[in-house]
Amino acid sequence: MNLAMLRVEGTDEALQTVCNTLGLVPDSMWKKGEPNDMTELRQRMIDAMILRGFALRTQETYLACVAGLAKHYHCSPDRLDAEQIQSYLLHLITEKKLAYASVNQAACACRFLFGTVLQHRKVWLDIPMAKVPKRLPVVLPRADINRLFAACGNLRTRTVLMTTYAAGLRVSEVCVLQPADIESAPDRMCLKVRQGKGGQDRYSLLSPRLLETLRLYWRICRPRTWLFPNKAGDGPMIDQTAQRMYRAVCARAGLTDAAGIHTLRHSFATHLLEAGVDLHTIQRLLGHGHISTTMRYLHLAQNRLTGTTSPLELLDTPPA
Repeated sequence: MNLAMLRVEGTDEALQTVCNTLGLVPDSMWKKGEPNDMTELRQRMIDAMILRGFALRTQETYLACVAGLAKHYHCSPDRLDAEQIQSYLLHLITEKKLAYASVNQAACACRFLFGTVLQHRKVWLDIPMAKVPKRLPVVLPRADINRLFAACGNLRTRTVLMTTYAAGLRVSEVCVLQPADIESAPDRMCLKVRQGKGGQDRYSLLSPRLLETLRLYWRICRPRTWLFPNKAGDGPMIDQTAQRMYRAVCARAGLTDAAGIHTLRHSFATHLLEAGVDLHTIQRLLGHGHISTTMRYLHLAQNRLTGTTSPLELLDTPPA
């Protein structure tokens, strides 16, 4: 894929969603007839990201963020100073009402452009990163997981959601699964996750119940290259399709606080922890680079919270 020719149009739904999330519409930056310095700057940024091994999604997001900055000021980003960049980030927060995590994506893109590509260290130092509020993720009880699967209207939807939960996959990982990734030999029983977050391969669980569902799905749907292909059959299902599946099933099941499909991954980790699986194993199954990321599930495991005795109960004499 030639990132130098990326445009946000209706045919590129994945990139359009990134831009919508960030409140950006960068198509005008990439139109023909743009100044040569802008074209050169974009290519320099692409080359710098490729040299550093950035994931394709990260490259697309950074380009969209910088395009939004250029569109906001109607000029090439390399002509802007730190004060203008700070003003733009403030605009994203106060007027676009973006979450701090989304604004930090734009800040990271600007830092990369000015610090790495343009070598403007003074500007780079003055691009702030916001403190993102830390919230506990949503976790569905096992009973709600059963309701979710029971509400699936067809085999494909149930297989997608069951695979996501049973293996603890990110939505981007479940969408690009291939039939060859299912290792069902009795001494293996695992799913291969190719190029997950950070470009890392890993293995996750393949439960007997999931294998039974996958075999039924394969017999009926006969997928070839991709386990869950798109409608045209020439590529994998996109993330947004899986999200729509999940939200439609949640509405049908009456689950009003189920958040997004990533909730199934949070539920996978929390339910394993409640079942007594150690943190290091859960970390490897989830593909976390740092154990600290996995440790947040300690706050969600109900048996560790409700099973703990309050120090009030340890007092010799109860309060009057």
